[in-house]
Amino acid sequence: MAKAIRDGDISAEDDSLAENVQRADRHPLDQFQAFRTLREQGLGEDEIAARFFVSIATVKQRLRLASVSPRLLHLYAAGEMTLEQISALSITSDHVRQEQVWETASRSRAQEAYYIRRLLTETAIRASDRRAVYVGLEAYEAAGGIVMRDLFEQDQGGWLQEPALLEKLAVDKLKADAETLKSTEGWKWVEAAFDFPYGHACGLRRLHGKRAGMTGDELARYDALKAEYDKLDADAADQVCSGEKKKRLAELCAELDRLRDRPFVFDAKEVARGGVFISLSAGGVLKIDRGFVRPEDEPRAKAEASGNSLDGDIEAATSGAASTNSPAPAGDHKQDDGPPAAS
Repeated sequence: MAKAIRDGDISAEDDSLAENVQRADRHPLDQFQAFRTLREQGLGEDEIAARFFVSIATVKQRLRLASVSPRLLHLYAAGEMTLEQISALSITSDHVRQEQVWETASRSRAQEAYYIRRLLTETAIRASDRRAVYVGLEAYEAAGGIVMRDLFEQDQGGWLQEPALLEKLAVDKLKADAETLKSTEGWKWVEAAFDFPYGHACGLRRLHGKRAGMTGDELARYDALKAEYDKLDADAADQVCSGEKKKRLAELCAELDRLRDRPFVFDAKEVARGGVFISLSAGGVLKIDRGFVRPEDEPRAKAEASGNSLDGDIEAATSGAASTNSPAPAGDHKQDDGPPAAS
């Protein structure tokens, strides 16, 4: 919150600075530098905004522009660059990179702001990338990563400047999630990757579990949420739905989906020989595909497990014991995959 400004808080120098900045004939760069001077003197962005009668967003933009390479600001002051070009270059705080990109742009015919932004972000990763969503910007920045933000255009969260760091964090997190899943659920193996090739589960037997039913409390909660959803949905059909009602409908829909999406319960012996594939969805959400058995992990046939000798097998074969007369091995038992029910 901005502190109250007393009569003695504004020096004659500051007063003169404010008056000069407001003059119509002053260059915009004067305002950028004035804001930077006040910021260096310890004033907050809200205090600067109040003193110059502008929005806090404007102050943030001006301070960002004032942080551009001094050499480029000199070119801007001399009229050799436009405000749009300086704004585009302010996406990064790296002065060397700013100057490199400007030199590239100035030598080409494409000097528009959009082209400058593209050059600055061509090696960066969008914040909407599934790996960035999965890791989280806070974790990325805590690991030393830098996020480039555009204060002048919509940037959908910005750009992550260290792709290698993001990749490492995503791989490490995926491995950790795989180990957690393996230890908590008891699977023999968990294979993790951002994506799996088509047919990666070919040749593996698929386990069929039974969907867990709702508890009594969960069923009661489901009924209450469904009743609330139906009432709001009916009201929305009869009249214009407000933003709050739309938000509540979305929340109810998500909660109902979560309650309906019951986990599958597998036989413990099958879990001990089976495995899981985990990957990332397009939205950065962990995808877990449970219940696969590799051929080498299949249980051995009863005859082999009983330890029958080779001589016994030969004797059975030569004595005319037709294999077609013996009972066929029992097939895999597939558990019912019915709708969730109250348990």
